Amino acid sequence: MTDRHFNLRLLLAALLWCALVGLSFAWNLYQAHVQRQTLAIETARSFFEQILITRSWNARHEGVYARVTPDTQPNPYLKVPNRDLRCSEDLCLTLINPAFMTRQIAGIAQHRNGVQFHITSLKPIRPENEPTPWEAEALRQFEQGLAEKGEIFGERYRYMAPLYTENACLKCHKEQGYEKGDVRGGISVTLPHIARIPFVELTVSHLAIGLGGLLILLVMGHLLEVYHRQLREQANIDALTGVSNRRYFTGHLEQEWRRGRRGQQPLTLILCDIDHFKAYNDTFGHPAGDQCLRQVAQALQGKLGRGGDFCARYGGEEFALVLPNTSGSELQTFAEELRQIVISLNIPHPSNAGGVVTISLGVATDEGSCPGAETLIQHADRALYLAKQKGRNRVEIHPA
Repeated sequence: MTDRHFNLRLLLAALLWCALVGLSFAWNLYQAHVQRQTLAIETARSFFEQILITRSWNARHEGVYARVTPDTQPNPYLKVPNRDLRCSEDLCLTLINPAFMTRQIAGIAQHRNGVQFHITSLKPIRPENEPTPWEAEALRQFEQGLAEKGEIFGERYRYMAPLYTENACLKCHKEQGYEKGDVRGGISVTLPHIARIPFVELTVSHLAIGLGGLLILLVMGHLLEVYHRQLREQANIDALTGVSNRRYFTGHLEQEWRRGRRGQQPLTLILCDIDHFKAYNDTFGHPAGDQCLRQVAQALQGKLGRGGDFCARYGGEEFALVLPNTSGSELQTFAEELRQIVISLNIPHPSNAGGVVTISLGVATDEGSCPGAETLIQHADRALYLAKQKGRNRVEIHPA
C-alpha cells in the first residue's frame, strides 16, 4: 500500500468519524427535543388533572359556599336557587360552582408561578370564556375524538384537554342542548417556560469528542504510517548487508528502465561479484564471510552519491548498482573506483593473487536498444562473466 493510498484511507476514516459524531449530535439533539416535549406535556397534564380533581370535589358537593369578599363576588352567570345566603349582617355567602372555582384557581396559579388556566367552550355562558382561535380548533377536534392537544410555541407550552358533560353539569348547561357525555368545553393550560434544549452543551461536547477522535486518528495514523514505512523498508532491505534486497532491485530497476524510456535517458547497471568467495568462506568460516559481505556492500553503497542511484544484494556474493541517466566514458572510471574501494578495505583473502578481497564487475548501459530491463541484466551478466574469464579483479563493459 502506497503512502497516497494510506493517506486516502486515513482521510476516509476521519470523514467517517466526523459523520458518526454528526449523527450522534443530531440524535442527541432530537432526543433533547423529544424529552423537552414529553416533560412539557406531562407537566401540563399534571396541572390539568389537579384541576379535574378539584372540580370533581366541587361537583360532588353540588358547589360550595364561600364568603362574599371584594375578590369573591356572586357569579352573575350562575342561575340557581339559593345562590347567595345572608347569614348575618356582616356575613354573606355565595355559591361557588366548578367553573367559578376553576377561574379563581387560575388567578392564584398565574400570580404564583405564571401558569395560565382558561376554561372555555364553543358555547360559553360567560363572555370571558370565549375560546381563542387555537382553543376553538382544539374544541372542534375534541368533538371529532381527539383526546388532548399540546404544542410548544416560543419558550412556552400550551396544552388543552376536553371537559365532558356529567349529571352535575346539566343543571346549568342542559338548556344549551348538552347531554351526558358530550364535549362541553375544555381547559387550556399554558406553561410560562419549559426546559431549554442544551444546544450549547451538546455542541461543545460533540466538538470535543470529534476533535479528540480526530487527534487520536491523526496520531495513530502517523504511528501506523511510520510503522508501515519501517515494515516496507525492512521488506526491501537485505538483513545481512543493510543494502537493498533482490526484491527491491527487481521492482525498481523496472521502474528506472521505464522512466528512462519516457525521458529518453540512459540507464546503467553494474553487477559485482566477490572473487573466490566460496574459498574465503572455507578458509575463515561463514561468520567471517558474513562480515566480509557487509563491508563490501557498505563500501559500494557509500560510493553512490546521487539520489536515484542504489545498491542491492543481487545474489549470495553478488551486488548490483543501478545508475539512472548515466553513460559514457566515465563509467569505466567509476567502475574502477568501485574495484579499488574494495581492495582498499584490506580484507585478507589468501586465495586471491593480491592476498585481499577483490571484486569483478560487469557494466551494461541501455540507451534505448534494450527491449526490457531483463535484457539489461543479461548484458551486465555477460560482461561480468567475461571479467571472470579474463582473470577476475577487473572491469568489463558490455558493448552498446
